[in-house]
Amino acid sequence: MTTQAKAPSQPPAPTRVRAVLGLLDRLYPQAKCTLDHQDPWQLLVATILSAQCTDERVNQVTPGLFARLPGPEAMAKAEPEELMELIRSTGFFRNKAKSLQGAARALVERHGGIVPGNLDDLVKLPGVGRKTANVVLGDAFGIPGITVDTHVGRVAKRLGFTTQDDPVKVEFDLMALVPPKRWTLFSHQVILHGRRVCQAKKPRCPECLLLPHCPHGQAHTPA
Repeated sequence: MTTQAKAPSQPPAPTRVRAVLGLLDRLYPQAKCTLDHQDPWQLLVATILSAQCTDERVNQVTPGLFARLPGPEAMAKAEPEELMELIRSTGFFRNKAKSLQGAARALVERHGGIVPGNLDDLVKLPGVGRKTANVVLGDAFGIPGITVDTHVGRVAKRLGFTTQDDPVKVEFDLMALVPPKRWTLFSHQVILHGRRVCQAKKPRCPECLLLPHCPHGQAHTPA
């Protein structure tokens, strides 16, 4: 499942990449995962629930969910209707319930109820793609990974760090540009920047500190 990282067809100059990384450190020095969790299982569940849902909403749902279904074994045996009701407010609750139970059963059957700490095993779990796996690896196991959500994909493309739309290809492009030890922190920093400044419909380019290093922002900001 491991794929070698490839640089973009016309990668940005290393000096520009370093400048962006330095500014992200200045802007978001304490960036971290905003999904509440106490262990890899809780983070895995929270990340699955976060699809098309805010982290704030997920954090409101998970305490009750884990009180009722504390681990993979309980989740695997739960009545689907009860699980769906517990997570209903996160949206797409039918599909999410199916993913959660599928992942829980796979963990019980293949891994003794323990969340594995490697990408290849994680992405074989039902409902778990590279994005979810990298969140779990980076924030629960301390294994660096780049998480490409909608914010990271959008900001990376505007910065000219990738020309790709496919999240996996974006991930590989960023892996080739960003030092591995920074992958997890970089992901959190860019997610925050996408939420606060580089928004999808109305990016706040004139007040963005990354503007001097952003081709998209320069092209869309009056001189």
